[in-house]
Amino acid sequence: ELAPTIARVRRDGREELVPVEELEVGELILVKPGERIGMDGVVEAGSSSVDQAPITGESLPVPKGPGDRVFAGTINLDGFLEIRVTKLVQDNTIAKIIRLVEEAEAEKAPTERFVERFARYYTPTVVGMAIAVAAIPPLLFAQGFTSWFLKAITLLVVACPCALVISTPVSVVAAITGAARRGVLIKGGVHLEEMGQVRAIGIDKTGTLTLGRPKVTEVVPLNAHSEEEVLRIAAALERRSEHPLAEAIVKAAEELQLKLEDVEDFQALAGLGVRAKLDGQVYYVGKPALFDDLGADRLKLAEDSLIKLQEEGKTAVLVGDERELWGIIALADRPRPGAREAICKLKELGLEVVMLTGDNERTAISIAKELGIERVRAELLPEEKVEEIWRLKDRFGKVAMVGDGVNDAPALAGATVGIAMGAAGTDAALERADI
Repeated sequence: ELAPTIARVRRDGREELVPVEELEVGELILVKPGERIGMDGVVEAGSSSVDQAPITGESLPVPKGPGDRVFAGTINLDGFLEIRVTKLVQDNTIAKIIRLVEEAEAEKAPTERFVERFARYYTPTVVGMAIAVAAIPPLLFAQGFTSWFLKAITLLVVACPCALVISTPVSVVAAITGAARRGVLIKGGVHLEEMGQVRAIGIDKTGTLTLGRPKVTEVVPLNAHSEEEVLRIAAALERRSEHPLAEAIVKAAEELQLKLEDVEDFQALAGLGVRAKLDGQVYYVGKPALFDDLGADRLKLAEDSLIKLQEEGKTAVLVGDERELWGIIALADRPRPGAREAICKLKELGLEVVMLTGDNERTAISIAKELGIERVRAELLPEEKVEEIWRLKDRFGKVAMVGDGVNDAPALAGATVGIAMGAAGTDAALERADI
């Protein structure tokens, strides 16, 4: 369900729908706006923004053009793409994630197998020894049966300590029940015990530490225009778009109860932004490259603000008409309420906290500073997250991983304890998690 089972392919000058299993490396697949990309490949023609959050965990769409890599299971947002297939379906990114999960789970197997083997032989051995203690001295050495029978019973009691046997399950059940009342599902007592021994915790950013959706953080007006004017025009145009940034801009305008007028001649400019007429005037809303195409001199006024916003890890959307820039709208993924307090409590407990994210480094560092996290590993693919978890295990022993996406599943399986964010988590993450 993560990637389409059928792809649109161009063969002999004709377009046809073909099962992805039948596609060969080098074939050309066609992906329309709003569709999921069916195969790993390289963009041959076209430009668009691609939502890579399911695979890489990036919080904002990534612009793609000729020569850029794309992954199966990601979503093409606003442009038409022709993609040259570079991997067979069994070798694509999603297949690799599945294999990583299986391999990570296998890492736990040796210890589990040892415990099972030990339990299989331990009980019969203890019972056999007790029988021997009770029977051999009386039969072979004419010792008193009663005293040796009591010694055999003592051996059984020592080997199977009843107080421990009874108290441990009761404690575990009480803890699991208490956690369930607070909305935490623990899939067994072993994970509860291991959590108490954890010394380091890796935490995904997008959707885990943050809300996982962009929000307008500030509006920078230019050329004597007001913040309300800039936001009103941008929202009027973006109301026609399905882009995640567009939804955030429209929501910000609605929260301020700005009146949004209908636009005419709306046009989506693939990978750049949108264009439309409002009150007879043509306006543009989009990334800096769009206004660069309309005239490089326009960007000089906004240059300092753009650099500042980029350093803060924010995405800048420009608003303007055919003559001048009206302003800049800054958007960013925001931390979850209570996230900073949670990180502080983890540190107070003596845990090493590390952010592991597929998002770009600048954005990751910005969020980490806001939350008080010192160690950050950014731009990680799923297999690299697993490698980071293994490094932490080598250094700290018991390690937990917290995540919510498909790209977190291998790391959740590879950690001593995997913790999934239930409300925001994908099926893949929830299935592989222990808590």
